[in-house]
Amino acid sequence: MTKPVIFQKLLTEQQLSPAKILMLLSQLEHIVYLRNVKQPIIAFAASEYMLVQHKKIQNFKRTAFNHYQEKSENIDFNKFLNKQNQQRHADFNGGLIGFISYDDAAQQQVKIKEKNQPTLFLGIYHNFIKLTDQGWMFFSQENEADTIFQAIQNLLSNKPQQTFSLNQACTARWTKQEYFNAFEQVQNYIRAGDCYQINLTQEFTAKAQGRLLDTAEAFWKLTDAPYSGYLKIQDFELLSCSPELFIDFEAHRKIITKPIKGTMPRYADPDLDERSKQTLIHSKKDQAENVMIVDLLRNDLSVYAETGSVQTPKLFAIESFNQVHHMVSEVTATLQEDVNPFDVLMSALPGGSITGAPKIRAMQIIDELEGAPRGAYCGSMGYFNFDGTGSWNILIRSIQKYQNDISLWAGGGITIASDCDAEYQECFDKVAAMLDLLNTWYTPE
Repeated sequence: MTKPVIFQKLLTEQQLSPAKILMLLSQLEHIVYLRNVKQPIIAFAASEYMLVQHKKIQNFKRTAFNHYQEKSENIDFNKFLNKQNQQRHADFNGGLIGFISYDDAAQQQVKIKEKNQPTLFLGIYHNFIKLTDQGWMFFSQENEADTIFQAIQNLLSNKPQQTFSLNQACTARWTKQEYFNAFEQVQNYIRAGDCYQINLTQEFTAKAQGRLLDTAEAFWKLTDAPYSGYLKIQDFELLSCSPELFIDFEAHRKIITKPIKGTMPRYADPDLDERSKQTLIHSKKDQAENVMIVDLLRNDLSVYAETGSVQTPKLFAIESFNQVHHMVSEVTATLQEDVNPFDVLMSALPGGSITGAPKIRAMQIIDELEGAPRGAYCGSMGYFNFDGTGSWNILIRSIQKYQNDISLWAGGGITIASDCDAEYQECFDKVAAMLDLLNTWYTPE
């Protein structure tokens, strides 16, 4: 049972942005921001957490404010999720927050390489601030709420210093020819019957110093992404500008997934923009690609769903974002009564929209061809309330920084009908604006 919620008004300046608050609180361990909630939240002072890095699982418990000690027993996240008395709205009220990398999720099913950085972080949070109609409000379910409230107020009186800069421009790790070679190998696997679709992606890399967080405000304004977020774990930072939902866990055991497959660029000229949108609407290739992933996800969810409850209420809908139009479908289901939402999340990852079909063979081919581990990219970031409701994204359009290494990825689904030049261009349609913005932090000598 959780303790009664204690809340106090923390800030009345509603115009104070999440990025600014994060910068002021940046010295806190495991600070996390999520937009994919009814009211954006910033959580801190996890009571306990699990961290996975280099395949080593560590569990920690808070001993004092912003101080942690490793403990021997693993955290059983299932026990925190009570499936009874589910709330009726998508909003965080204390619970589990974190991220699961693509590397960690795929590793549960196939042997792949892993990026040299944290691959999973899951924390139990009883302390957070939430943007309400009155301003930023402090919430806590702990006896030390007053002490934590005062510590947060003290931090908010600081003045943050900008520290981030690139040591070199962020550029593609692959040449165009190297992309073409990988594309042709995918086509060979498809022709051989190994797979129907592979989500082939390429990495853009740079060296940097300072806090990636310093760029967050600009990136969130640029993308206006509905599933954006931020997480810091020591010298690892994850900045999400994701437009894609993986799974919403709603009241009454209802779940929703919204895979994205199909992309066309946006244009400032209204006529060109509408033409681009209509091209996507009528693209048989993108429809075929989209329905493959819908079928994969329907199959993934049916394992845990009540018989006959898996539905596809939306197929080939178009959603428009700042830089691109996307083709988005929707799959819904009702979970069986004895199923724990946490188990559903962990077994359904990585999402079918960023692997391919069939999933296991697709992940093996991805590991063979992409030439570097994806890390957090194409994993998931989100939350569970203690009642089992929650929301988890797909980590696309996301930037990772570990020590001095910056990593940004983009790609798309390859089918037998794919055109190599068009697929290569799609990578840049998705991240060109983000790359251009990121490179403003590089000043050539």
